[in-house]
This record gives sequence, C-alpha cells and structure tokens, in this order.
Amino acid sequence: KNWNDQDHRTFVQSHLSDMLELLLEPEQLTASSHSTHSSLVSYEAICALSFLIEGTVNKSRMVHPLHELALWQPCHGQNGYSKVSRAFSFPKLESWLRSCLTTNPFGMTACLKSGKKLAWAQQVEGTTRRAKIACNTHVVPEVFPMVIMSQVYKQTLAKSSDTLVGAHVRIHRCNESFIYLLSPLRSVTIEKCRNSTFVLGPVQASVHVQSCDNVKVIVVCHRLCLSSTAGCTFYILTPTQPLILSGNQAVSFAPFHTHYPMLEDHMAQVGLATLPNYWDSPMLVCKESGDTSVFRLLPPSDFYTFVIPFEMEGDTTETPGGLPHAYQKALSQREQKVQIWQKTVKEAGLTKDQRKQFQMLVENKFYEWLIQTGNRQQLDSLVPPAVGSKQVAG
Repeated sequence: KNWNDQDHRTFVQSHLSDMLELLLEPEQLTASSHSTHSSLVSYEAICALSFLIEGTVNKSRMVHPLHELALWQPCHGQNGYSKVSRAFSFPKLESWLRSCLTTNPFGMTACLKSGKKLAWAQQVEGTTRRAKIACNTHVVPEVFPMVIMSQVYKQTLAKSSDTLVGAHVRIHRCNESFIYLLSPLRSVTIEKCRNSTFVLGPVQASVHVQSCDNVKVIVVCHRLCLSSTAGCTFYILTPTQPLILSGNQAVSFAPFHTHYPMLEDHMAQVGLATLPNYWDSPMLVCKESGDTSVFRLLPPSDFYTFVIPFEMEGDTTETPGGLPHAYQKALSQREQKVQIWQKTVKEAGLTKDQRKQFQMLVENKFYEWLIQTGNRQQLDSLVPPAVGSKQVAG
C-alpha cells in the first residue's frame, strides 16, 4: 500500500535485517548468507542506505541523510560505530535503527491528514464529495514539497501555480477526469486511475504510471516508467528510453503533440531540451522482455494534435521540436481534406434555407459524435464555475 506511511514503516521494520544483510561484504556472512554477532557493516553501506532512510536530531526541522546521523558522536554507543574499522556492529546498528525508525512526517498519509487542503476541484454534490487535494508546503523542510490529488471524479481540473513548482505530485484513484498541471514539476506518480487524461508541465525527474486503465499522459519528462497498466497512451518527449516494467498490456507511444505559452520556459527551468528524444524507443524491463506486442507506436492515422484550452502569458506557440515526418504528413493530409470539404460546400450553390438546414445536420452529427466519444463531458467541464463558487488559491 504505497499510500499508507504506517504500512511502509511496518514493511521496513519487518525486512530491516534482510536489507542490512544485503549490504554486508561476503566475508561478513555465514555460508547460508546470514549475518553473525560479529558482522560489521561498512560506512559505505550506510551511505547506500541513505537512499531510503533520513532523519533529524532532537526533532529539529533540519533533515540529514542516514550516514550523517550514524556518524554523530552521541549515537556511536548505540549503533556500534568504530573509528578504527570505520564500520558498525551489525546487531547494534539494527537495534539502533529499529528504535529510531518512525513514520515519515512528510509522507502521503501525513500530507492528507494535516497538510493544507486545496479546493482546486469544483465542489459539486454527488461527484467530488470524496475528492482530496492537499500539499505539505507549509511544513516540509526540504525544497521539494508534495502535492496529493485523490479521487477526483468527472472533472476538468487545471492549475499553473507556485504550489506546483518543483513539487512531487501524487495522483491517486482519479476517474473520468481531465487534469492539467501546467507548471515545472519535480516528479509525478499516477496510480490506480481510469479513463482520464493528464497534461503535465515538464517533469525534472520521473513520471511513474502504475495500475492504470485507459489513461492518456501528455508530458515532457526525464524518465517515464510503467507498471501494470492497460490500454494507456503516452504522448511524450524524453531524453531517456521509457521503461516498461511488469504487467502492462496494450501500451501506445506517440510523439509529444501540444504546447502552452510557458512550456519552453518551464523546460529550461528543469533542464530538459527537445533532443535527444527517445519517445519511440521503449525498453522492456520485465519477464515479458521478449514480447514486443506489449507496446506499439501509435499509427499516424490515429494521431491528432492536442489543444490546451487555456490562456496564459508566454512565448511558446508550437510543439517544441516539431513532429516526426510521418505524423506531420498525416496532419497535413487531414487538413487538406478539411479545405477540400470547405471548398465543396462553398461551391455547392446552396440557397439560404438549404445552408441553414445543412448547418443543422452537421451540428447534429457533431453533437452525436461528442456524446459517443465522451468529449461532451470534456467540453462541458471547461465552462467556468459560477461566480462565488468556492476556490482556494495556491
């Protein structure tokens, strides 16, 4: 349960001994690969464990990595550090860690419980009563805050905000929604979402999509990772190969195909450029590694540009880096067909009544198409909320 910090702590506590044994040098292990009472854990191993564990001294707001805490003089008696060997006694170190480990005070559970609640979603009775959006900006001591969005249902939610800049964004159990987060982000996790579209500002680190069905993700990011997804499409610009982990089905990749006025400025802020771009070179990192049918490149015939329907200041007026030739050609041919159609209608010589009747037929067909494709909901949700509706800035 990635969203429960208490479960995370319990998991680490239960497997702490195994984790520490993985870090031991071979000569510190028994024949059955277990530690002994005299096993020593090297300082370098503790530095590696700092990837997972950090903490404070005397509950201060200054957060330190584990290896710095372990070298703090008052802790040496508890964690068994020897200056001579520059190593830690395995049983003492394990006991010290167990006694000090606590639930992450800046984690997801804490953020939802005590973080600042953000009323970004429209509070419509019957649809968003369970929606939860919160951030921990006011309590987290580090430079990267966390923003959590959970259970947004049948909504269009759009935000470009200082709260989002450099944030770790966690999106959870959102369904039948269109979510636009148009700010430079640190990382994004999208988990257990269905039938939704996510348009994200440039992501400095990784976008991880897990246990999602029929979602579209449109993003410029450093890394994309997928696990246990089904029927999802990714329109991406990335300097690294997308990683397809285990459990995915019917994944589609397509070139990044949209823009908003501040996009190139935001890309510069997080250090992302248009080249190299490995959107079409995913890497299978799973037991299905030989099964390339897990993914496909979206056929140009199914490719359409995506318009972000919001006004903002900025200089970007087209998709950064342009489109691959095959996709640009498909768009040009489609545009040519539209021009031929318009010319045919113009030269048909219809009377005023015939033009009116023809217009009604076209509008009715368009309306039917909107309903059949589900795009009616997207257009309706773009209508601004009534004056006086509750919104919280941030």
